[in-house]
Amino acid sequence: MSDHAGPAMLRPARLAVGVVSAGRVGSVFGAALARAGHTVVAASGISAASLARAERMLPDVPLLPPDEVVRLADLVLLAVPDDALEGLVRGLVATGSIRAGQIVAHTSGAHGIAVLAPVAEAGALPLALHPVMTFTGRQEDLERIAACSVGITAADGDEAAWNVGEALTMEMSAEPVRVPEQARGLYHAALAHGANHLVTLIADCADVLRRAGVANAERVLGPLLSAALDNVLRHGDRALTGPVARGDEGTVRKHLAVLAENAPEVAPSYRTLAGRTVARATASGMLGAGAANEISQLLGETRHDH
Repeated sequence: MSDHAGPAMLRPARLAVGVVSAGRVGSVFGAALARAGHTVVAASGISAASLARAERMLPDVPLLPPDEVVRLADLVLLAVPDDALEGLVRGLVATGSIRAGQIVAHTSGAHGIAVLAPVAEAGALPLALHPVMTFTGRQEDLERIAACSVGITAADGDEAAWNVGEALTMEMSAEPVRVPEQARGLYHAALAHGANHLVTLIADCADVLRRAGVANAERVLGPLLSAALDNVLRHGDRALTGPVARGDEGTVRKHLAVLAENAPEVAPSYRTLAGRTVARATASGMLGAGAANEISQLLGETRHDH
């Protein structure tokens, strides 16, 4: 049994939850925990948007300063930006707000539990609970969180702590995924590379279509990109299509030329992703060595010329 085991740990289904702060993630997480049978006893929020969000997602929950929120809670949920987390943790410990037996969880993807070391020293249980989803802070997010995964990090060897994180996640109908402390940075880089850069990629595609005279770019892209996403998640590299995967060097050359002329800010990312496509198509056996070499040379020449 973990050294952290206490009354709250033994009854994870009925916890007093304090949310710091009621941003997009915190308000939804709090509402999901309330729906699972916990009681959100207090939340903090400063901006007008946070206050409105708390009123919408956490009705009748008192809004208090962070230290008061924490003192009332068995489960403390720290839903603040990555860079603010370390200072917040230090401040809460310094004011004596953290007590032994509490569960203190943050929702940051970038951090594991090292940032919660002061909390552990105070006798509380540290957890990282990162929902793998983007949120708007609205009611529909409750359905999204029920369909998403939650990246959990707890102390190595503390199986009771891992179990608490998994139990809380499953109570929200989400899927728990264990992420070791040492892998947290790579885990978050992968998620950011996929989700954040996908948004940039699609927005760039829509811009280029509009320059080509296509007025309803998003409607044109929707079915194509939805199918591509579904296919790659189901089939991996076998979902690759298009001129690079087929070895159509002439088409790739034409793409590079028209992008250089009409969308020079997009051309570098096209070249980089085309290079990664060559590598993946070659490794999967879809693209022969000769065609791969021709396209790689073309991409290299274009990169050198520009």
